[in-house]
Amino acid sequence: MSGHRPVPVTVLGLGSMGSALADAFLRAGHPTTVWNRTASKAAPLVAQGAVHARTVGEATAASGLVIACLTTYEDTVAALEPAADVLEGRALVTLNSGSPAGARRMAAWAGGHGARFLDGAVKNVPAAVGAETTLLYYGGDRAVFEEYEATLRVLGGDTVHLGADPDLAALYEMAVGGTLLPALVGFFQGAAALRARGLDAASMVRFSVKWFEMINSVLPRFAEEIDSGDYAEPASSVGMFLAGADHDEEFAREAGLDVGWHRPFRELLERAVEAGHGEHSVSALTEVLAEPR
Repeated sequence: MSGHRPVPVTVLGLGSMGSALADAFLRAGHPTTVWNRTASKAAPLVAQGAVHARTVGEATAASGLVIACLTTYEDTVAALEPAADVLEGRALVTLNSGSPAGARRMAAWAGGHGARFLDGAVKNVPAAVGAETTLLYYGGDRAVFEEYEATLRVLGGDTVHLGADPDLAALYEMAVGGTLLPALVGFFQGAAALRARGLDAASMVRFSVKWFEMINSVLPRFAEEIDSGDYAEPASSVGMFLAGADHDEEFAREAGLDVGWHRPFRELLERAVEAGHGEHSVSALTEVLAEPR
């Protein structure tokens, strides 16, 4: 890493993601201190050269940059409470799950103890940590981001500062993450249908990947329609998707599938038609979602 001086870093929380973060720092030559409630999880990292702190206070005091990778903001606060008196002036970066409101509460708590706060999200699986294509984004203190940007890029080459608001990473995490479960359940539904015919789920992977690539390709157009509010020239209309819902039900009966998870989507499409969006682009569903019942 030419021109980059490896600075000391502390990683709190050694689940699969936290361990991957610490491993990436160690491989990049950063003096790395680790802490976890279950001390045995530190052993593989210690074997690579990490320092295992006995207490969270000792771990926090060891570095100017503290990365907390626990499950939720509440878990992070609970873990850091014993170390609150050593947070003054340190850069605290949280990489956990939670809502924008949770991120704002976390920022207020950290600021109340004198920490400089940055909240982030890793947009990939633990095995991808450290790759050039791995995306991490952050919201909060820009000075912290700029000071430690080279260090944070160790975790992923696609590293972005979203803005000064401390809840921006959580906001984007929730906004982007909303696509995950419906997409996965759709894949699992297809797998169940194939297995009902004696076919392997593996046989559809190549075709599903192509389908996801197609979805990727239309997102910019949908975003443009949403931002402009102009849905009048659809590539795929709300009415077309609603007509397809009947085919889904027939398919489910034939394959013996439980597709109860489709009902809220059908109701959303019906509401959009009632609101006058039947001939509009399916992206007009955004307008309906913005007016919950």
